[in-house]
Amino acid sequence: MPALFLAHGSPFLLDDRAWVAELAAWAQAVPRPTAILMISAHWVDAPVTLGATETVPLVYDFYNFPEKYYEVTYPAPGAPALARRVRELLGPLGPVAEAPRRGLDHGAYVPLLCMYPGADVPVLQISLPTLSPAPLLEMGRALAPLRDEGVLIVGSGFLTHNLRAADWRGDAVAQPWATEFDAWCAEVLSQRDVGALIEYRARAPGVRMALPTHEHFVPVVAAMGASIDVSEPVQFPITGLTYGSFTRRSVQFG
Repeated sequence: MPALFLAHGSPFLLDDRAWVAELAAWAQAVPRPTAILMISAHWVDAPVTLGATETVPLVYDFYNFPEKYYEVTYPAPGAPALARRVRELLGPLGPVAEAPRRGLDHGAYVPLLCMYPGADVPVLQISLPTLSPAPLLEMGRALAPLRDEGVLIVGSGFLTHNLRAADWRGDAVAQPWATEFDAWCAEVLSQRDVGALIEYRARAPGVRMALPTHEHFVPVVAAMGASIDVSEPVQFPITGLTYGSFTRRSVQFG
């Protein structure tokens, strides 16, 4: 199985037919997974924590949206066997906690609803235990064996994420700093330049504007970690900027 990083959008993504179609086509183009391991920008908790292993209510982690977005459901099966395997793989790196009532947040269920609308693939979400890239790279590396077991590892975030700079008009012109940062990410990821990725805060152009906070970027580091020990292609199934400052660039390793 490949390892993925996807731009997850907000709940509004579900109304963007073109974007939904791109995510659906991407899911059709990769092998059908036996289970999905989600690493979302919207759950930062140390130590690394395993979410619910049975179907529980979603986490509607957004505010003042129209009521219809709080009525969305995604009753994917839990993945207790995957949880046991993740605990086994991550145990040598440190403690692993459990949050058995913690459901999928919108960084997980919104893109999954687009990619696997039948909600028929078991899903496990785990937390980001840190925002430091080096440990997340090692976490991804430790999880890499899951790929050979049919598990789709998915990091969910945004390579750029500056809500204050967003222009919500449909015809918004991309900000130069967003374009530059996106191009830098494309080069670093396509070249599999681990050193540059780890040092992105110091080396990426426009990083302060692109990322006032870093939780949306670092899931790509975990996804890269799951690819670091093999030689495989890097693809960008979805690209382009939206809202003037958000890159939709999504990444497939392998």
